[in-house]
Amino acid sequence: MFNEKELLKKLTIADLERANAYAKDLGHGLQIVRSFPQGVTIFGSARLPQDDKYCQLAYKLGGLLAKNGHAVITGGGPGIMEAASHGAYEIGGRTIGLNITLKHEQFPNPYLTDCLTFEYFFARKVMLAMAAKVFVFFPGGFGTLDELSEILCLMQESKMPKMPVFLIGKSFWRNFEKFVDKMTGMKLVSTNDIKIFKITDDVTEVVKAANKIGHPKISENFYDGFREASKLS
Repeated sequence: MFNEKELLKKLTIADLERANAYAKDLGHGLQIVRSFPQGVTIFGSARLPQDDKYCQLAYKLGGLLAKNGHAVITGGGPGIMEAASHGAYEIGGRTIGLNITLKHEQFPNPYLTDCLTFEYFFARKVMLAMAAKVFVFFPGGFGTLDELSEILCLMQESKMPKMPVFLIGKSFWRNFEKFVDKMTGMKLVSTNDIKIFKITDDVTEVVKAANKIGHPKISENFYDGFREASKLS
């Protein structure tokens, strides 16, 4: 069994500085997440131009969500994130951008009502999850796949509340679906696991799911009750 006091003695100054930096990133994230009701977190590529069909769908979805009173949460950058933010911003909705410092691609788009920039991917991903009552994944690259697989894994293992997960773009996600079917056939994932997400071209399904959940109060983050329930189990 590990002795916590003995382990602390082995930490270097660099270890402590790193731990403080992590805590600072998480703390700042929690401050902004606690300032609005959970909304709809939208993921997708930063590289797609605004006239791309998927950006146009993201723009439409952002507007529909804002019309129905749902906050739109994105990574705060260009591409899909900008399109969704733009759609919500034009309706007068709340658009939260959880940005990150990168060497390329990532800069805050001009359609954010709230913006916070993170240093660490893991802290940013925690907040993108905690801010959401519905998750939406548009086409994207490694970053989008990383975020999708982590959300699916956490729900699969009951490490976070199960919430609606939509993958927008049947033609794009078709091969992903085939890959998941292959894993299911090899019993690497269960048939229940593939029910966690839904692939669709219809963004109104996202709005219907958000409307069904409703508008929780700022003080009623789903993760709080989930944490307490997990303790009891």
